[in-house]
Amino acid sequence: MGYTEKQEALVNGSWESFKQNLSVYSVLFYTIILEKKPAAKDMFSFLKDSAGVHDSPKLQSHAAKVFEMVRDSAYQLRTKGEVVLGDATLCSIHIQKGVIDPHFEVVKEALLKTIKQASGDKWSEELSTAWEVAYDALATAIKKERNRRFNAIGGAWELLFGLSFYVIFFN
Repeated sequence: MGYTEKQEALVNGSWESFKQNLSVYSVLFYTIILEKKPAAKDMFSFLKDSAGVHDSPKLQSHAAKVFEMVRDSAYQLRTKGEVVLGDATLCSIHIQKGVIDPHFEVVKEALLKTIKQASGDKWSEELSTAWEVAYDALATAIKKERNRRFNAIGGAWELLFGLSFYVIFFN
């Protein structure tokens, strides 16, 4: 069974709750990430030189972008059955920052805890599942593109190394 209109509506409704108090939920989101993975602080330019998680326009903007991408993933899952990355730089930034698979799990946990807080008494397993499925699809799309790029680079290095080896030893 595909992603349903009801799941998309659950994500959209809780997204609206999140946006209503963006400053509080942005701080909460990054606080949860750093509690779980303190070294992640250096991956975020707006946190790198700070003493902790403090509200700022950059923090709010980044948090809103993360949650909005998951919301967009819910829409894509319902309408297309898959998530296609719309931002060509998204994967590049994740590679540049050294994001690895376990980091996606930390962000998912923080995202779900933040949405739970934002949703209040509307929180349910169904709501959790709707966000989780959308987030997992987005994370999978990012990982798939990352792996595609690594394989392309690896293939190029293997070809280059093979040619160099051939020229050095057989010429």
